[in-house]
Amino acid sequence: MTDALSFGERLDLVFAAYGRLCVGIDPHAALLDRWGQPDSAEGAREFGVRVVEAAAGRVGIVKPQVAFFERHGAAGYAALERVLAEARDAGLLVIADAKRGDIGTSVEAYGDAWLRPGSPLEADAMTISAFQGLGSIEQVMHRADATGKGLFVLAATSNPEAAAIQRAVLQQSSRAGATVAAAICSAVSEWNRSRPDAASRPVGSIGVVLGATVDLRAAGLDIESEPVRPLMPVLAPGFGHQGGELSELRGTFRSLSAGVIVSESRSILSAGPDGIVDEIARRVDEIGAIGV
Repeated sequence: MTDALSFGERLDLVFAAYGRLCVGIDPHAALLDRWGQPDSAEGAREFGVRVVEAAAGRVGIVKPQVAFFERHGAAGYAALERVLAEARDAGLLVIADAKRGDIGTSVEAYGDAWLRPGSPLEADAMTISAFQGLGSIEQVMHRADATGKGLFVLAATSNPEAAAIQRAVLQQSSRAGATVAAAICSAVSEWNRSRPDAASRPVGSIGVVLGATVDLRAAGLDIESEPVRPLMPVLAPGFGHQGGELSELRGTFRSLSAGVIVSESRSILSAGPDGIVDEIARRVDEIGAIGV
């Protein structure tokens, strides 16, 4: 993989080489204990590095959950920087699960932190919130395009409390009548298709977050139409521990299935340091059997 490729192109290569599994790196207290690590920045660093070692050469994507490092303050961020560097050196695509979002120079600064080449926190993509409107993150989308990075915009998340907002119907918008979740997905798809080289891109560089346990039809999403090119990548948390079943992936995502990234954290990490490699291999095989 080279810097000349867009994030979507690199993601497409990962799909072909390793499949769709994304291994979360979530060093929360219970998992650190299970792994024999202290609940500290040092424990989070050791945990993260060992997950990277287990993932390298077996999957193509990892997703550090920033919050579990951030809770340890400056030392936690130093630990995260080490994990990010190790993952990049291992050739893994790294999605920073930061869920940042704001307007103006503030959101641009978030983009600078997570997407700027050479930044201590550099990742290949980040999760981002655009509930202030997709225009609020437009500068970050431009940055991602210019630097070969990606974004995953929160659209329909699995937590029940989010449904009231994400299923709300827009009143004053060019997308009036659509739900918030549907409007975000539609705008992201249009953005990918509007890129100058869109016709040659198999996968777009801007994607969305759609929970694996969400009723996407109830959220107002059109999942029956034919897929459009470039495919919109879909980061799909909720498989495994949260109840999402791999056997239901096609039925849940329908026309979006070809772009789905299967994100799993606790269901894999709970296997512990001695069982994680086998658990990763098992889940890779299960996803491959689905044939997405």
